[in-house]
Amino acid sequence: MSLYKYRKVLELPRVLPAILFMFVAGLPLTIMSLTLTLHVLTDLGRGYFDAGVVGTATALGFAIGSPVLGRMIDKHGLRPVVVVCGTLSTIAWALLPFVPFLAFIGLAFLASVFTVPTGSLARQFVASLVPEDRRRPAYSLNMMLMELSFVIGPTVGILLITLYSPTATLAGIGLWRALSYIVLYRLNWPTRSPEEIAAVAKPVRPALKTWMSGRLVSALFVSAGALFVLSGTELALIAVLRENGQLGFTGYVIAAMSVASIAGGFVHGIVHRSLSQASLAFGMSFLLLPVALFDQTWWILMIALLPTNLLCTPTLAAGSETVANLAPSTVRGEAMGLQDSAYRIGQTMATPLVGLAIDSVSPGSGFVAAAMGGLVLVGMAALCNLWISRTAGAVT
Repeated sequence: MSLYKYRKVLELPRVLPAILFMFVAGLPLTIMSLTLTLHVLTDLGRGYFDAGVVGTATALGFAIGSPVLGRMIDKHGLRPVVVVCGTLSTIAWALLPFVPFLAFIGLAFLASVFTVPTGSLARQFVASLVPEDRRRPAYSLNMMLMELSFVIGPTVGILLITLYSPTATLAGIGLWRALSYIVLYRLNWPTRSPEEIAAVAKPVRPALKTWMSGRLVSALFVSAGALFVLSGTELALIAVLRENGQLGFTGYVIAAMSVASIAGGFVHGIVHRSLSQASLAFGMSFLLLPVALFDQTWWILMIALLPTNLLCTPTLAAGSETVANLAPSTVRGEAMGLQDSAYRIGQTMATPLVGLAIDSVSPGSGFVAAAMGGLVLVGMAALCNLWISRTAGAVT
């Protein structure tokens, strides 16, 4: 039974090629921030503040671009967006290694805005190719591969940067993405199922207030909270290991965290009934709180981090399933793009806030700050749901 649900998903036409291709296409994006940072520090000879400015510009670009490009895909289809946005982002990536710093900031922003969002597009393909009752294992598989990409990508990226240079790696990212766009245009997977297309003769974007429900807003808050926890945990981990003089063990700890996350995702995909996205995110945040008590030795810290990471992939998979089920098919791309933006916002918020806790209190307090940030955002989601319940009761 454990593999039966996954086998039933992978037997569906075009599902396996779509998931695998989006995994491969998204690999360069896992080293984008690292490569941009090292290019600014080494090849451009700038400082960490300037590298942070570039990082903020790219995060802002993705946060703006994902829902906009998703809306364009909803309206015009996949191929026109891949042609226009793929061409613009490829040009920007090709020019990045050769421009001075100020132009570099602008081009990095534009490259991010026009980069076709791999993550949200993969989730759209799953929603269009997989019936609703089989989406949990499909999204679990998709998120397990994403977790794997964050193990493979940085490892290969650091090797390439070491062997060649950040500039050469930056050019390689642009070339990889360009080839991905060509293949994506050729394969042209659907973003809506045949039944959804048949149900709407002429796709018309519904008014925002008709589909941006409180439950969807709640799901976006939880998505932001999940990434706040994950990004904050990574920053706190590095700070603790650096403080203890054990930075060389970082790879072992992150590898164990990833294995735990993938294992949790596998179980999430096969259980008959799983916890909700909010419950999983709450558990992931709550289980991170006591980790600060085990920050003296790297292997003890690694064990302490395993419980919270077991819920990582399930939380992200449940979030994808929730948004796919709540958003009408005619605006699914925009909704998935908004979820990507929520991820970026959570990730961007975590760095300064968790960093402040680390600088002001101690490296271990970063875990507490990451957990509290997640709990606050999940709490805001709960308030949205409470407001929905009270409004419905008042109407009744």
